[in-house]
Amino acid sequence: MFPTVLVVDDEPSILQSLSGILSDEGFEAFTAGNGYEALKMIEEMSPDLVLLDIWMPGIDGIETLKEIKRTNPFLQVIIISGHGNVETAVKATKLGAYDFIEKPLSIDKVIVAINNALNFRRLEEENQLLKRRALGKSRITGESPPIKALKQQIAVVAPTNAWVLITGENGTGKELVARTIHQMSNRAEYPLVEVNCAAIPEELIESELFGHEKGAFTSANSKKRGKFELADGGTIFLDEIGDMSLKTQAKILRILQEQKFERAGGTRTLKVDVRVIAASNKNLEEEIEKGSFREDLYFRLNVVPIEVPPLRDRTDDIPLLVEEFLGEFSKNDKLESKEMTPEAIRLLQDYHWPGNVRELKNLLDRLIIMTSDKIIDAKDIPEPYAHTKTARKDSSLFMSVSLKEAKKEFEKAYLIQKLRENQGNISQTAEAIGIERSHLHKKIKAYEINSVE
Repeated sequence: MFPTVLVVDDEPSILQSLSGILSDEGFEAFTAGNGYEALKMIEEMSPDLVLLDIWMPGIDGIETLKEIKRTNPFLQVIIISGHGNVETAVKATKLGAYDFIEKPLSIDKVIVAINNALNFRRLEEENQLLKRRALGKSRITGESPPIKALKQQIAVVAPTNAWVLITGENGTGKELVARTIHQMSNRAEYPLVEVNCAAIPEELIESELFGHEKGAFTSANSKKRGKFELADGGTIFLDEIGDMSLKTQAKILRILQEQKFERAGGTRTLKVDVRVIAASNKNLEEEIEKGSFREDLYFRLNVVPIEVPPLRDRTDDIPLLVEEFLGEFSKNDKLESKEMTPEAIRLLQDYHWPGNVRELKNLLDRLIIMTSDKIIDAKDIPEPYAHTKTARKDSSLFMSVSLKEAKKEFEKAYLIQKLRENQGNISQTAEAIGIERSHLHKKIKAYEINSVE
C-alpha cells in the first residue's frame, strides 16, 4: 500500500501542485482547505502524515496541530508556512510537529522531510511493539491469592517514583518484579540498569557503580561511566543488596541521599535522577542485628516493601507456570510442543520447591528434552519430585503436642532434607540455607542427625 499524505492549505494552487507531485512520487495524496475539514478527514481516513499550513481561516495551523496531537499522538505532522519565523517554528515543534518548512516550497526538501517523518513513525511503532513484547515477557504468571496481592502492590507503586525493597527467597522472581515495576512506570522510556551486588568484587564495586576516569588506577585505560550514571532518568536495580560490604554500603548511602557522586579518580561532581529498586533474599533486619547491614541504609531503601511469595505458598499457580514454560521452551528450542498430565502436575504441586519458580523452570526444561513422548506423565517425573513425603506434607508434624515441639520437628526434617540435597556436605548446605557453618554443626548435634542416607 502507498503511504497516504493529507495536504492542508487554504490556497487551491498549493493543494493542486502538492497533491500532483506527491502522487508522482508514489504517495496517495488527499487535500483539505481548512483545519475543520482536515480534522474530519483524519478521523475518517487515518492518513500516515499531514502537511499542514499555519495561516488558514477558521482555526489556524497551530490550533489544528494541537487537536491532531491530542487525538492522534503518533500521527506525524510537517508544518508549511509562507509567514514563518523562529518563534512559530519553535512553538510548532514543542507541540509535536516533526518539521517546519517555509514557502516557497522546495519539492526535494518536502519529499525528504516526508520520508524522514514516515521512517520516524515506523520506528515509534516498532518501539511500542517491542515495549509490549517486553512487558509480556515480564508478565507475572499466576492467579493465586498471593500473586493477585503482589500484582495489586505492583500496580499501585509502579506509576510513582517511590523506592522499593523487594524481599523473597532465591528463585521466587524478584528480578521479574523489578522489571515489571520499571516497565509500568513513567521512567519506562529510560534505562533499567541491573547490578548484581553479590557478583562484583568489593575492590571493583566502586568503579562499577560510580565509574572511573582514565588513569584512576593501573588498568583504567579509558574513562568509564558507572551504573548510576547509565541509569540517569531511569531505574537502577540493586539485586542482592544484603551482600554488599559495610564500606560499600556507606558509599551507596551517600549517593542515595544526595543523588550526587564523583567518578573514581575524578573531581567533578555528577548529579543523577534515578529511581532505586533493591532486592535481597536475606532478612535485612536480622542482618542489622548482626551488624552486617546498615540500619540507615535499610530505612532509606525500605520505602515500599514488597515480598514475593515462595512457590510452596502458591501451588495453585503451578498448572499455569507449567503451561507457560513448556510453550516457551518448545518455541525457543524449536522442539515439539508437549503437555503434562494432571497426575504429573499434582506431583509437582505436592513438592515443597526449595528453589522456587527457578527450580520448576529448570525441571521442566529437563523434562521437555529428556521425555520422548509428547505427553509428560507421572512416571516421567524424577526424584525427589515424584514422592510426596516432604516436610510440608509430613503427618508426623501434626502429632506434636505443642507449637514449640512442632517447630523442632520441622526444623530437623528440613535440615535432613537439605543435607540430602547437598550429599551431606556441611559447607554447601549452610550456604544454601543461609546460615553459618558452625551454626549448622550445632543444630546437627542438637538434633542428633547422624546420617542423611
